[in-house]
Formats: sequence, structure tokens, C-alpha cells
Amino acid sequence: MTGSYAWLIFALGTVVTWGLYGIFLHMGQVGMNDPQNGRYKAFLFVGVAYFLTAVLAPLGILFARGASWDFPGKGMWLSLVAGILGAVGAFFVLLSLGALFAQGNKSAPAVVMSIIFAGAPVVNSIVSLLLHPPAGGFSAIRWPFVLGILMAATGGYLVVKFKPNPAPPTAKQAAVVASDGKQS
Repeated sequence: MTGSYAWLIFALGTVVTWGLYGIFLHMGQVGMNDPQNGRYKAFLFVGVAYFLTAVLAPLGILFARGASWDFPGKGMWLSLVAGILGAVGAFFVLLSLGALFAQGNKSAPAVVMSIIFAGAPVVNSIVSLLLHPPAGGFSAIRWPFVLGILMAATGGYLVVKFKPNPAPPTAKQAAVVASDGKQS
């Protein structure tokens, strides 16, 4: 895909998929019907999905394009670190969802993912500035940029603080939970 808006389409695709990630991850954890190990079982299948998506798909594309199989060390190690950071982050999402859900919070995905998606851009902006300082130094940073970072952090807080609570279960849902102790 080429064009001046291709980057935005891909970025919005990431917004949608990562926005759904926490919800499906939590549902997968609960769907394992194993309060002790459900999160680890769900994470195992996240790994399977990563293998299918991040190993087999790029291999197929590289083969199809006749790409060089030269992998410079710096690129390999930085990419490996990126993958580890992503996987550790996914694991922290699972642990966070499980811990909050165990406290009785039925809105765990909304809370956890709001904090992550508000906080990650702040971390990204700060680290990017440290790695690649702006022309003219830090004093050249314009106030709208700083305001944007503050708004992202404030927005994450407001979403978590004032999120609507889920509706109480219907009589049918309550009967199913009461009969087998599991949510369906």
C-alpha cells in the first residue's frame, strides 16, 4: 500500500487490533476456566499466535520477495529486544487483568488498557526525545507537545476514574453462574 495516508491506515489498524487485544486476552484467560493457571494458558496461545503471525508470515513474505538472508547483528539484537519487550508487556497485561479481575473488577480490560494506551505514548515520547533530542535542544520543545503528553496522561486517568460500570448480570446469566460457578 502506498500513498500519503498509508501510514495512517496502518496506524489505525493497530489502534483497532491493540484496542481489542486486552479484551480478547482477558476473555481468553477467563475462558480457560482455570483460575490458577488460566492466564498462563492464554499467554501460551498468544505465543502460538505470535509464531504464526510474526514468524511464518514474514518468512513467507521474505521467500516470495527473494530477500537476502543476511541479518546484521545490530538489527537482529535490537529486533530481539523489541520482541522481548512486546512479549513481556503482553505478559504484564495478562497479570494486570488477572489481578484486577480477582479484586472483583469486571471492567478490568477497560481499566488496564486505558492506562497502557495513555501511558505508552508518554513513555515513547520521553524516550524518543532522549534518544533523538530535538534541534535546538530541549528548550526548543513547543508547549503543544508538552500539553499533548499531559493530556494523554490525564485522559488515561479520567477514563479509568470515570469509566461506566458494567450492567448487573441478567437473571439468566446469574442462574448460569450460580449453577456451575463459571461465567459463560
